[in-house]
Amino acid sequence: MKVTIERLGHLGDGIAEGPIFVPLTLPGEEVEGEVVDGKMSAPRILIPSVERVKPICSHYKACGGCSLMHASDEFVAEWKQGVVKTALDGQGLNAEFRPIHTSPAGSRRRAGLAGKRTKNGAMIGFHTRGTGTLIEVPNCQLLDPALKEIVPALIELTIAGASRKAELSFLVTQSLGGVDVLVKGGKPLDEPARVELAQIANKHELARLTWEDSVVCEISAPVQVFGSARVNPPGGTFLQATPQGEKALVSAVLDAVSGAKKVVDLFAGCGTFSLPVAEHAEVHAVEGEKEMLKALDHGWRFSTGLKHVSTEARDLFRRPLLPDEFKGFDAIVIDPPRAGAEAQIAEIAKCGVKRIAMVSCNPVTFARDARVLVDAGYVIDWVQVVDQFRWSPHVEVAAKFTMP
Repeated sequence: MKVTIERLGHLGDGIAEGPIFVPLTLPGEEVEGEVVDGKMSAPRILIPSVERVKPICSHYKACGGCSLMHASDEFVAEWKQGVVKTALDGQGLNAEFRPIHTSPAGSRRRAGLAGKRTKNGAMIGFHTRGTGTLIEVPNCQLLDPALKEIVPALIELTIAGASRKAELSFLVTQSLGGVDVLVKGGKPLDEPARVELAQIANKHELARLTWEDSVVCEISAPVQVFGSARVNPPGGTFLQATPQGEKALVSAVLDAVSGAKKVVDLFAGCGTFSLPVAEHAEVHAVEGEKEMLKALDHGWRFSTGLKHVSTEARDLFRRPLLPDEFKGFDAIVIDPPRAGAEAQIAEIAKCGVKRIAMVSCNPVTFARDARVLVDAGYVIDWVQVVDQFRWSPHVEVAAKFTMP
């Protein structure tokens, strides 16, 4: 069957009339292949787009980690800007867009890998596109070199800690102290296992090894730098995917709250935004996870030159801050999960704080929440798209809202 690709879907697949979903294609391309259940899994490109480029990764056709490496950088940048614009259009909103910031290749400091035992040892890698089969990716163009260098450690951890048929899940994060490793899905952690795993971690100089919810060993503090502060996050804590992407988002937030003397940071995490903002203003950081706030507070207390930072452990989905609790604040920073912050945004819309910096990893919920603020009288000053997940359909957004 021959079809022409009309557009890309939100997951990066090409979409032809039908709809028929065709991976690894671009708008305007004519492709041919067998269609099963509305999907052409193995398309043959008959007429390629002028935006098509040769993928720079040897694993691209099989690996499921990237989906847009066949498109030019200019096309991807414009498409990602368009994804956010389309989400805003859907809410009847428009805004000034700043130029997109795209993280460079080889900059992912944080990634999820899988490990599986084999007859001759173990293998570490990503899952193939559409099948879930594990493949090794030694030439991956996304990962920071430090993450690829610890694959031998992950192999040994898999041999030691995985059952014969189960897969291990690794969350690996580069830090000042080395690579921080969190493992899920392994054997129970009894004392002999703890000793063996700690020996592997020491041999490969991992900063920290966490097995499920237990720290096996911490050899060197897995420190992250937020502004001028140094923070030791709990294992598995959310962090921005690349240092460059984080820098772009922090810069946008600082711009949005510039001039404020007292700022509240909602969904503050370990201080990605709280601590840089504290170089200029007092900050009240609110976060649901107590251990993350503990790390934030410790980072602030052992820093110099920062203004006062207070913390509050609070589930902002069940107990959002109410309008009277925003009294005295000049600006709000909010960086919710993918689901957005519908309940909290509803309260912010009634609070009257003049400046808001919103960060989001989901254009759809960002646009939904923006609509609520605009209906309450706020204006979208600008939108900044940040592409930390290069060659994927994922998009990060920062925006400034002001009350005239």
